[in-house]
Amino acid sequence: MAGNRPGAGAGNRPSQLPADGNLAGNRPGAGTGNRPSQLPSGPGNGIANRPGVGAGIGAGIGAGIGSNLGDRRGNLSDNRANRVENRQQLQGNRQQRRDEIRDQVRDNYPRLDFWQDHPGWAAWRLTAPWRWATWAGLGSWFGWGAGYAETTYAYGDNVYYTDDQVYYGDQPVATADEYADQAVAIAAAAPDELNAQNYEWMPLGVFAVSQDKEASGATPTLFMQLAVSKEGIISGTFKNEATGALQTLEGMVDKKTQRVAWCVQGQSWPIIETGLSNLTQDTTPVLVHFADGQTQQWLLVRLPEPAKQG
Repeated sequence: MAGNRPGAGAGNRPSQLPADGNLAGNRPGAGTGNRPSQLPSGPGNGIANRPGVGAGIGAGIGAGIGSNLGDRRGNLSDNRANRVENRQQLQGNRQQRRDEIRDQVRDNYPRLDFWQDHPGWAAWRLTAPWRWATWAGLGSWFGWGAGYAETTYAYGDNVYYTDDQVYYGDQPVATADEYADQAVAIAAAAPDELNAQNYEWMPLGVFAVSQDKEASGATPTLFMQLAVSKEGIISGTFKNEATGALQTLEGMVDKKTQRVAWCVQGQSWPIIETGLSNLTQDTTPVLVHFADGQTQQWLLVRLPEPAKQG
């Protein structure tokens, strides 16, 4: 089973930082108690080289999650990735919420084409941003082959928090701060300066962001479009329909652990993470790590492409 656990190695515990062991010391926000809210400014941060970043962008995903999704950081028992006993009910709630969100989006956002509305993103050469990947397709994309083992990150099920400890299965793998810092290191491993034309991109789809564990909720206002390069770079767009803010997302796939982490380009927090195979599903829970040390569990719901207008 070691090959199917993230970070498999001594003790089969995914407690190690991925890839370069020095990532934690060299990246902003890594390490407990040292979490800046912004990446340092200057020519090395790559802001000028990403589409959709500049004056007038507006509030980022941190403000969006705080204001548009109820800002429940003060009540961690409601929204933390604690272990769920009734997993069948949880899956039923997610499927019901998925159907509701798709109806809400169809009724309230008949033209959610934020990618096509910004021709500056043509460098990403995505002609079908709504298309999503299968696990087999991702394996071929990364050159893993058909037999590559899939690692699952089912938050609240096989990955969960108890007190200040994160468990994978029945094994403690990291403290809550350590697990968040690992996500920081993964996201920060993305290139500082990215020329999109130098990469090939596979679309992962468009997702609405919502609270998890609930069968019904308000109409979503936050949306993410994601794509991945063969090198494991994550990019895409974040749209706050309530404010009109549009920003670029960036992050990375850690191919060893299959954890995926990303954030708004130019910001260190919040960090969003999930498993790579999760992004091939209709609904997937994600963890959102905040600068103040709190982590919440949210839900991404995949959206079908809107019907053409006219």
